[in-house]
Amino acid sequence: MADDSKRQKHWLGVDLGGTKILAAVFDDRLQRLARAKAEVRATEGADAVINRIVDCAREAAAKAEVGWKQIQGVGVGAPSPIDEKTGRVIYAPNLDWTDLPLQDILRKRLNAPVFVGNDCNLATLGVHEVEYGAKPRNLLAIYPGTGIGGGLIVNGGLVNGFNGGAGEFGHMTLNYGGPSGIDKIPGSLESVAGRAAIAARIRRDVANGQSTLLTELAGPDLKEIKSNHLRKAIARGDTYVECVVREAAGWVGAAIASLINVVNPEIVVVGGGMIEQMEDLILPILRAKAKEYIHPGVRKGIDIVASKLADDAGIVGAAVFARRAVVGK
Repeated sequence: MADDSKRQKHWLGVDLGGTKILAAVFDDRLQRLARAKAEVRATEGADAVINRIVDCAREAAAKAEVGWKQIQGVGVGAPSPIDEKTGRVIYAPNLDWTDLPLQDILRKRLNAPVFVGNDCNLATLGVHEVEYGAKPRNLLAIYPGTGIGGGLIVNGGLVNGFNGGAGEFGHMTLNYGGPSGIDKIPGSLESVAGRAAIAARIRRDVANGQSTLLTELAGPDLKEIKSNHLRKAIARGDTYVECVVREAAGWVGAAIASLINVVNPEIVVVGGGMIEQMEDLILPILRAKAKEYIHPGVRKGIDIVASKLADDAGIVGAAVFARRAVVGK
């Protein structure tokens, strides 16, 4: 008798972030079979990063014991507005990529159907379809991480926008005249609340004499401050780090209120590395700050919740994206 597993359809999702690559293989019910992880190391250049994407994808398939021919499609979420027709990365500041034909390159290197979308849009697709069973007609998601991305479901469908840039909530200007962050937009949400901005502030403060446990946890040069470093410092009583994180969370909460006032979603889902590491601290701040700024006429019944998919939202959404592109559902 033939092995049924050889005839099963499998989907591969890849989440390309500012600092890490996640890849996972899913069965046709979108159950995760295996996952692989790699560092991005963007300073080594696009070709090196793409090689790591390929290696990570193949490692996930090997861990799942799924032959490459069983992979029906590969979805890739990239931190950039994406040209819907070609899968080109338009501008990814975290990676220093501009106008990169990522979809075409990966199709050749993986010898498989590859479909590239915006990372946070795909994460939102995963949250909406898998976590919430595609039931909310209007859902807003925001992901504080290295930068801050987001996604929007309106009338049951994912909003991509005119040229693939919808959901870039981190680039909203909240602090008019403020400093630029990695997105080079003065006073953007990312520039005051993204992890890269938090790390830059901490490094400046330490250079000016501020003491913090992070010099022990992340190294004396504080070159790479991760979300888990922030969590550990706070857990050990570092009130300075807690104050910085609380302030950043307040900015995100105010941004969520503005988005609710504009979009009026049924639910706001938050995810990303900062939430995964410090949900108990950050989520109450988001809710309280948003409540201050939401228009009273639209406040009732809208909840702000953390995604249960956590770090898997991006890879799940990428697999959903690939399956839709191949089979239409």
